[in-house]
Amino acid sequence: MPVCVLSEGVGPGAQVPAHLTRIPIPLITTSADYSSNTVQGKVVRKGPLVSSATDDFILKAVIQDDSELSSSSQNPSINVVLFGALAKDFNQAVNQGDVVVASGFTVGKSPTVHKDKLHPCNLLMSGDEACLYVSRTPPLSDPRSLLANKRSTTLSTEVSRKAKVPKYTYVRLDDLKVGSVVNVYGVVLFFKQPFKSRGTDFCSSLKITDQSNQKVGCTIFCEKLEEHPKIFQIGDIVRMHRVKTKFFNNSMTLLNTFGFSVVTFDGAVGSAVEPRTSSRSFHFDEDDRRTVEELRSWAADQTLLPPLPTIPLSAVQPKAYFDLTCQLLAKAPIDTTCTLLRVWDGTRCPRTLLKVIVEPGVTEGPSSFSKEKENLIANVLIYDNHVEFARQLKPGDFLRIYNLRAIPGSSKVPGLTSSQSEEVDHLAFHLHGGTAYGRGIRVLPENSPDVQELKRVLEAFPEDDQDELHELDDLDFLEVWATPPESLDGETVKCSTERSCSHNLQPVTLSELKGSDPGRLHHVRVQLRSYEPRRLHQSLKLYCSKCTSMLDFPDDEQVAGLFSEASRDSAPCSPPPWSLSGRVDVPGGSVGSSNRALCVYLSTQLMSEGKTKELIFLMGSTLEETCRLAAGYQNIVPVRSSGGHLTLLDLSAPFLFRGRKRYYGCKRCSEAAVREPCAEGVEVIDEKIIADALGVQLLQSVLLMKLELQDATGTLDVFLWRDAELFFRVSAEDVAANQEAQKSIHQTMDTLCPPGGSTGERPWLDLCLTAYRAEDDDGQNQICYQICHTSVTKPSSTGSEPDPA
Repeated sequence: MPVCVLSEGVGPGAQVPAHLTRIPIPLITTSADYSSNTVQGKVVRKGPLVSSATDDFILKAVIQDDSELSSSSQNPSINVVLFGALAKDFNQAVNQGDVVVASGFTVGKSPTVHKDKLHPCNLLMSGDEACLYVSRTPPLSDPRSLLANKRSTTLSTEVSRKAKVPKYTYVRLDDLKVGSVVNVYGVVLFFKQPFKSRGTDFCSSLKITDQSNQKVGCTIFCEKLEEHPKIFQIGDIVRMHRVKTKFFNNSMTLLNTFGFSVVTFDGAVGSAVEPRTSSRSFHFDEDDRRTVEELRSWAADQTLLPPLPTIPLSAVQPKAYFDLTCQLLAKAPIDTTCTLLRVWDGTRCPRTLLKVIVEPGVTEGPSSFSKEKENLIANVLIYDNHVEFARQLKPGDFLRIYNLRAIPGSSKVPGLTSSQSEEVDHLAFHLHGGTAYGRGIRVLPENSPDVQELKRVLEAFPEDDQDELHELDDLDFLEVWATPPESLDGETVKCSTERSCSHNLQPVTLSELKGSDPGRLHHVRVQLRSYEPRRLHQSLKLYCSKCTSMLDFPDDEQVAGLFSEASRDSAPCSPPPWSLSGRVDVPGGSVGSSNRALCVYLSTQLMSEGKTKELIFLMGSTLEETCRLAAGYQNIVPVRSSGGHLTLLDLSAPFLFRGRKRYYGCKRCSEAAVREPCAEGVEVIDEKIIADALGVQLLQSVLLMKLELQDATGTLDVFLWRDAELFFRVSAEDVAANQEAQKSIHQTMDTLCPPGGSTGERPWLDLCLTAYRAEDDDGQNQICYQICHTSVTKPSSTGSEPDPA
């Protein structure tokens, strides 16, 4: 009963079900569920009935609340958008001035709020649960109106009797016309899980096709996650109502619009036709079932479904990207940018897997399992934008993790640079940040066929023997987890600072410091309130002393891409006259893998001096192969062929590898060319000699951080840069290559500014600061402050530090 017109003079609430309660229009928001509420208002504006597709209609009206709350509110009126048969009935039975009570509506953001100055939300009404009760004020007694009233009552009775079942028409993807609002079916060829957009909405994207073989992209913006398509894998079938066609980047694109709804189905032939949707009501009949079955059969003939939608742990290969269906057993935060998920799928990976230790007491779920079960558990490191979603996961959830990467010999966790030492005896699973290639996590419902199959596998495994767990000694528990490079040992490192300057200065407060002139040194006693960047590996920078530019360290994926691009260029190359060419065998990265021979160029002068391994120019290698060879050669310069000559790689990649250290050059200041270094009279060929020979302006590794200091008088932002190595007592070059140096900085910062700690837990620091003038990005002068002549000390034992008077 979409529209119910009551007898004249009968109040609008006369036939409203008793379990529904009225809510004033000003209190409507997008964050609440109104399935048990009604909205009442007078129709002050009624728009035309618009046909968006065959037998599908849209009508927009405005109703005004007359309650006491609305009289003092700025938003007493709200747009009501009706769809389908409900819109058609409303147009036929409701007039401007009627009072209506709406139930079964949903709430969406109003895109016209700034134009019409009405309520910032819209009421959206469609489907079988949406209902309108209409009341009219009785007119003055007039014999001439009796006949009209009788006709009106007859019409109203007919409208209220007819519970119309909407009939939707679907458009083939090759028949789409720009600017139309349509309903479509399609088979999913690609999809991205919803991710947070720059605004308040979540965004998801997918590409679909149908029997026309036309491929169409879809972009969906919805404020609530549950309003997005529930797509589990490629080959799923989606049905979308009320999507608008646009021409974008030379191709047709579908965008959600008013009244958008979506239903998803499993695409496998023979599986149950069960709609996946969060809608309380939706239309689904035999025609829809037939359409789904036809699309399934067609997709199977076209081999659109992947042969293996997901890969079990027992079949994972190193370096592979794969989708994993699993159950979450436990989880724990590593830091603000990384979360550990402990998962299993009932199969055992034949390779040794990465083990991770976390701080005591932070694990959600069991912290230990039986030895047999532990052998089946994989530790998955979740990074960046996926961390927020991972926080919502609960142990016991069934998950599908998309585009998970299996990394051989990698023990990297957040904050570590690419030049750390590698171990080749284990496999790590990383879900990198971003949404490329559909990367993300989806919680699967209990009734999913994949979950039912997984449950059958898991139920065959015996429950943990608690008695066996109690018998484990401390050493056994330590074997359950192994320390990742960035994790702390759990020990508390007490820190303080000492000034190494000889200035005889009286300490000043931060408020006094901010009122002083630049160009002077100051002593302060402060606490560290916060610091940036929180991901400490981002504090590592590359600095050019010539042009004073400051660059971020390239990440491994970017560098690996440059090496991969160069390795594909196998054009013939004439060796320089001062060199001899040869081949070098690179051992395989895993047991059983074959070696690969790569082309190298050697200096004839160095060969004559018996220094063959002191410098090689290596061509055609991947980043991983270069790192592997760096253990046996003192200096490796990666090169490529260009125009028949040897050239260096793009300077975004390292131009030199010395053991675990990598060296970069400034693009702006370098005049790079492959030349023979002059080693006459030189005992050790270092990075400076090679950079000079190659015409490369060497970039210096530096640490750059911004610290927020505080005392009783206020706060102050200062930089830690030129004396950062003195402050931490480690060199930036070591931090870029050495795990212990990285760990030392993490321990120091966690002690100076404990995560989640109170002010009383932070030590008081004696610092020397310099004040100076600098120009900001807009060319305006400002006063900056920098820590200098100060070092962190870690005494063997410390007492509590007094609060300065």
